[in-house]
Amino acid sequence: MFAEHLGNYILYPFFLGGGPYYLIGRALGPEVGVSIGLCFFLGNAVAGALYVLGAVETFLDAVPSAGFFKESVTVVNNTLVNGTATAGTATISTPSLHDLQLYGVIVTILLCFIVFGGVKIINKVAPAFLIPVLFSLFCIFIGIFVAPRKNASSGITGLSITTFKDNWASDYQRTTNAGVPDPNGPIYWDFNALVGLFFPAVTGIMAGSNRSASLKDTQRSIPIGTLSATLTTSFLYLISVLLFGALATREELLTDRLLTASVAWPVPAIIYVGIILSTLGAALQSLTGAPRLLAAIANDDILPVLKYFKVAEGGEPHLATFFTAFICIGCVVIGNLDLITPTVTMFFLLCYAGVNLSCFLLDLLDAPSWRPRWKFHHWSLSLIGALLCIVIMFLISWSFTVVSLALASLIYYYVSIKGKAGDWGDGFKSAYFQLALRSLRSLGANQVHPKNWYPIPLIFCRPWGKLPENVPCHPKLADFANCMKKKGRGMSIFVSILDGDYHELAEDAKSACRQLSTYIDYKRCEGVAEIIVAPSMSDGFRGIVQTMGLGNLKPNIVVMRYPEIWRRENLTQIPSTFVSIINDCIIANKAVVIVKGLDEWPGEYQRQYGTIDLYWIVKDGGLMLLLSQLLLTKESFESCKIQVFCIAEEDTEAEELKADVRKFLYDLRMQAEVIVVTMKSWEAHMESGAQQDDSLEAFTSAQQRISAYLADMKETARREGRPLMADGKPVVVNEQQVEKFLYTTLKLNSTILRYSRMAAVVLVSLPPPPLNHPAYFYMEYMDLLVENVPRMLIVRGYRRDVVTLFT
Repeated sequence: MFAEHLGNYILYPFFLGGGPYYLIGRALGPEVGVSIGLCFFLGNAVAGALYVLGAVETFLDAVPSAGFFKESVTVVNNTLVNGTATAGTATISTPSLHDLQLYGVIVTILLCFIVFGGVKIINKVAPAFLIPVLFSLFCIFIGIFVAPRKNASSGITGLSITTFKDNWASDYQRTTNAGVPDPNGPIYWDFNALVGLFFPAVTGIMAGSNRSASLKDTQRSIPIGTLSATLTTSFLYLISVLLFGALATREELLTDRLLTASVAWPVPAIIYVGIILSTLGAALQSLTGAPRLLAAIANDDILPVLKYFKVAEGGEPHLATFFTAFICIGCVVIGNLDLITPTVTMFFLLCYAGVNLSCFLLDLLDAPSWRPRWKFHHWSLSLIGALLCIVIMFLISWSFTVVSLALASLIYYYVSIKGKAGDWGDGFKSAYFQLALRSLRSLGANQVHPKNWYPIPLIFCRPWGKLPENVPCHPKLADFANCMKKKGRGMSIFVSILDGDYHELAEDAKSACRQLSTYIDYKRCEGVAEIIVAPSMSDGFRGIVQTMGLGNLKPNIVVMRYPEIWRRENLTQIPSTFVSIINDCIIANKAVVIVKGLDEWPGEYQRQYGTIDLYWIVKDGGLMLLLSQLLLTKESFESCKIQVFCIAEEDTEAEELKADVRKFLYDLRMQAEVIVVTMKSWEAHMESGAQQDDSLEAFTSAQQRISAYLADMKETARREGRPLMADGKPVVVNEQQVEKFLYTTLKLNSTILRYSRMAAVVLVSLPPPPLNHPAYFYMEYMDLLVENVPRMLIVRGYRRDVVTLFT
C-alpha cells in the first residue's frame, strides 16, 4: 500500500481527465472505449470502498476500544516439538464486520464532503498524504534492521537466514472471512487467489495517465512517470517481501496483520497513522477520479442514458459524485476486503488489457498519424501485456473473469444498439481499411469464381420521374436492393446524377450525398452513396460505368426503374437516354435489372403468394435463376413457388428441352416447375397470315405510332436533304424488321398474360436495342412487352456465369 501511493506521488496529483478511457476509446472505438471505461469507473468506485475499509480496519486494530462490537478468533497453530506434532491455540482480537460497516459508511460520507469542495481543496490537502507515506516507509525499513533477535518467542526473529529458509516454501492455508488463519475456515488461499488479493496494491502505476488533464507535458510526463513508478514500487515490494520473509516466522506473518507496525521504529503508532492517511488519500483519489471519469464518458455523448452526468467545462461532477458514493457505500456495507479485491482486480486488469491492446493495434497498423514521442516500444510487447492481463484474470478467478467480461460485453452491445455514432478515427476502422485494401489486392482483377460471386448492384435512385425533395431515393428501390442480398450480405452503390456544371453544383452534390447516405442508413441498406454532376444523365452514367469501383469490387448489376411515365408526361428525351444506358451496360459487360411496377413492389413484411415466373429466353449466366432464389430468401416472397418458362419455336422437341432444363435445375439444387411454351416464328406467322387476338389493341397502337414517327423522320430528311436521322445519328429502318420485333414482343406479352397474370413477380429477358433502330422504336417494343403486367423484372445477364454446379 505504501509503495503504491509513493508511485502515485511520483507522477502527479489527482484525476481530472478521461485517462485510459480516452486512449482506449480513441484507439479501439467508442463502443469498446465506453464499455471498458464504465468498467474502469466501477473499478475505481469499488477501489474507494477497498481503501476505506483498509483505513477503518487499521484504525480498529490500533484502537480496539473504539469498536462497538467485540470479536475474537481462536487460532490453532500446528508445530513440531522433537519430531512430534503438537497443537497450540491463541486468541486474536479482530475487527467486527459491523464495526467495519459502521465506520466505513461514516468515513465515506466525510470523504464525499471533501470531494464536493472541489479539486482546488483536494489539491491543497493532497501533499499532507505524501509526508506520512515517506516517513512511514523510512520507519519500517529502520525497524526491520534494528529488530532485536531476543523477541523470537513472539515470532519476530530479526533478520535471519534460517527464518528466510523456513519461509521460502509455500504453505497455503484456510482463513476466516476476516482473513484470520483457521484450519476450518471457509476460504482456501492459493497462488491465484493471492494474486487477486495483492493486485489492487499495484494499480497506482496508471495514475499519470489517469490525471492527464493536470499534467503540464503529458507526452513527456506519462511515460517517464509511469515507468519510474513501476520500477520504484516493484523494487520496494520485492525488497519488502524478502526482508519480512527473513524477519518473522510464518505463524507471525499469518496472524499479525499489522506486522509492519510491530517492527516499526520508534513506535507502532507512526505506521498506524501512515496507513490510515495513505489509504484515506487513496480513497479520496478514487472518489475524486471516478466521478470525473464518468463525466468524461457522459460528455462524449455516446450513450444517451449517461446524459445526466454531463458536466460543463470547468464544472464539478456533483451528480456523478453522488452516484460514485452510492456504489462505494454499497461495497463498504459488504465489509469484507477479501471479497472486494477480486472485483477491483478484474476491472483494472480489463482496463490494462484495453490499454495494451490499443498500443498493439496502433503500433501494428502504423498509420501515418501514429507518431509517438516515446520510441522504446514494440507491438509484440503490448500484445504480450494484453494476453498476460487476460491470463491473470482467469488465473485469479474464472467466475469473476466471466462476469466482468460479460458485463463489458453487455455494455458494448448496449452502446452499439443505443449509442450515438462517434467517429474518433479509431484503430479498428484503420484495421478495417487496411484489411479491405489487402483483400482487394488479393482479389486482383481476375474473374471471380461463380461460387464466390456476390451481386453488387448499382442503384439508380432518381432516373425517371420526380420525388419529394426530402426523399433522395425511391423507397421501393431501397427495398429491392435488399432483396438482391442473401441474409443482408453484400454492398449496394446508390447513385444520383445532377445535371449541370460541376463547379456550380459541387456543394449541392456534397449535400445531396450526405442526405442520400442518411436515407440509406434509415432504410437499413448496406451500401454507399455517390452523387455525380454531369452535363446530362447519359454522360454521367457513362462516366460511372467506366470508373466506379476498384478491381473486382466494381458494381456488376445496374438496377433502375422502368420509365413508365415517358409517354404519359411526354418526356421525349427518355427513350434516347434509356437506350444509351442499356448500350453502355452491354459494352461495359454489366448486368441489367429493370423494375417495372416499382410503386407496387412489396415491402419487407408484405407477404406474397403465388409464383415467381421466369421467362428464360436467352442464356444469361444463370442471373435470372439466382435472382429468383434470392427473392425466396426474403420473408415477403418465401411462400412463393418458382416456375421456369422456356420459349421455343413450334418444331422444337419440347419434352427433350423440358428434361434438359429440369436436369440443369436439379444439378443446381434449385426447385422449380419447368414449362415449355411454343411460339410461331415470324416466317410462319407471315405465311399463315394469322392474326393475334391478345393485346391486339396495344399492338395496333404501337404500329400506328411507329408509322407516324417514321413518316415524320422521312419528311424531315426529305425537307433538309439528308439521310434519315434519329437521336443525332443516321439510321437505316427496315420496316419488315420493325414489324418482326413488334410481333415477337406482342407474342411474349400475350404468353405472359396467359400464364402469369396472377404471378407475384415475372422475370423476363431484356432484349438488346436493335442496331440502327431509333430509340423511340425500342421504347415502343418495351412498352408492348410490359403491357398489362403489374410487376416485372426485365433482366439481362453478362458474359459470365453467376451460378455453378460445383459448390
